[in-house]
Amino acid sequence: MIYSDLPNPDILCRIPSAARVIVDVGCGAGALGAEHKRRNPTAKILGIELNPEAAAKAKLRLDHVYTADLDVDPIPFSGEIEKGEIDCLIYGDILEHVRDPWKLLRQHMEFLRKDGSVLLCIPNLEHWSFAERLLRGTWAYEDQGLFDATHLRWFNADAVRKMLHSAGLALLDTTPRTFDLPSCETFVAAVAPALQNLGIDRDAYQQRAAPLQYVWRARRQPLASQLTVVSTMLNPVGGVSEVRVGEPMHALKADPSLVTRVIATAEDPPLDIEGPRIFIFHRPLLAGEPGLERVKALLSRGWVIVCEFDDHPDYIPVLQRPDIQNFRAVHAIQTTTEPLASVLRRHNPEVVVFENAIARLPTVTNFANKDYLTLMIAGLNREDEWPPYIDAINAVSERVGSGLHFEVVSDRALFNRLKTKHKRFSPLCNYGTYHELLEKSEISFMPLSDTPFNRCKSDLKFIEAAACRVVGLASDVVYGSRIDDGRTGMVFRTTEELEDRLWQLVSDPATARSIGDAGRQYVRDHRMLTYQLSRRAAWYHSLWERRDTLNQSLLARVPELAG
Repeated sequence: MIYSDLPNPDILCRIPSAARVIVDVGCGAGALGAEHKRRNPTAKILGIELNPEAAAKAKLRLDHVYTADLDVDPIPFSGEIEKGEIDCLIYGDILEHVRDPWKLLRQHMEFLRKDGSVLLCIPNLEHWSFAERLLRGTWAYEDQGLFDATHLRWFNADAVRKMLHSAGLALLDTTPRTFDLPSCETFVAAVAPALQNLGIDRDAYQQRAAPLQYVWRARRQPLASQLTVVSTMLNPVGGVSEVRVGEPMHALKADPSLVTRVIATAEDPPLDIEGPRIFIFHRPLLAGEPGLERVKALLSRGWVIVCEFDDHPDYIPVLQRPDIQNFRAVHAIQTTTEPLASVLRRHNPEVVVFENAIARLPTVTNFANKDYLTLMIAGLNREDEWPPYIDAINAVSERVGSGLHFEVVSDRALFNRLKTKHKRFSPLCNYGTYHELLEKSEISFMPLSDTPFNRCKSDLKFIEAAACRVVGLASDVVYGSRIDDGRTGMVFRTTEELEDRLWQLVSDPATARSIGDAGRQYVRDHRMLTYQLSRRAAWYHSLWERRDTLNQSLLARVPELAG
């Protein structure tokens, strides 16, 4: 058997964020657990692996690995884990290798919490390539994949359902993993006459024959219902859309009580969804009668409506129009900071704060060059923030010469004012490129002047930098209350302090790296997205449970919506 060192993304995105104890049965080299720890560093992940070489690699990544043969020792963790202690059991392409997977599942269920989850990935016996090889007489075992020579059991979808039921598990959902649909379609077209003669529906057969594998999600306790959360998302600019909508909505897929979906703002809202449902407008422009009609359409179908907004509205010109209903004509608002929440509560009392957070800890790659440090300057709409400090930055640059390089994103005027040849400019880029540039830097310059608009901003730039082990060199405004000055970052209040702190960092790279490490540890311990997902889910469920009261308050604020 050949072991892949890539995590299964369809399992990864379904590991419950609140899971404290996870057992990866057949963990291989531990790639899945290692990747999950980038999202939830506090999770305790245990692995079981038969192959000693793979187990040795997994031990470097996971909290503990049991090298065991499940046919001989099905519960190697017995005595170390109490019954009812495991939050999530994962079986990624392993049950087909076990002599009695039905018995193994039943034995493991005794150790799963009452509200615990089970994730399985199992090859599909009905895959079209099985039938084709049988028809051609070319069926043979292989070293890996669907025809792996170490497979002892074979399952189709119905057999897995029965196995889950026999283990006392309630099926939540099934995700097909299809990798070569055109080849499947070609095969089905070739055997279509035979399917017709056998009375087999062609489309139904193709649906069964296309998946190479299925990922199954089940629980010991069935769910009464699932809450659907749909959000619009503005076109990504500078990564804010991903941080506020894309990443949280993707991460919430791991919660079995939720179904999440992101749509473009230009799409019509999905009015046909039944059951509990929340609709989120991301930075909307609900203006005049057309804006109210969008809300009425959702209300008529029973949606609870949320506005996602993360800037002080009083300083956004278009929102000063008297017919703007962004905040009044919704049931609730979600935002990023408590100062901003206080502003928004003037329009609507139902406001919740979800701080910006890091979805995944990146691999650190900076501080690799001993000859210089790189200072990154990147931020939208910061043209008025840096001019007071440019002379101080140039003074340090002149003192250290080639020891300080600059990475400037978007702001050409700032780039031109830097009096050094050791600089590079990048135009406004996507979020992935921004992170690539950030990860190669050692210092991130974050100036904010003291204005009402800025005081409502979040510390996103700091935690993004800190997650990459980049030292935040930041103004006292916003960042002063979040950065432990001199330990997790550097804070300045005057141009003199900026010059002094930048000189300290550049002249002492070892201290700069130590501060970068401490900043990353702060993010790891306190600012991961996964740490707030349970609270997000609980708030959405709460909104649905309080929908009658929220509707009354909404209609009292905006009586026009009753018409």
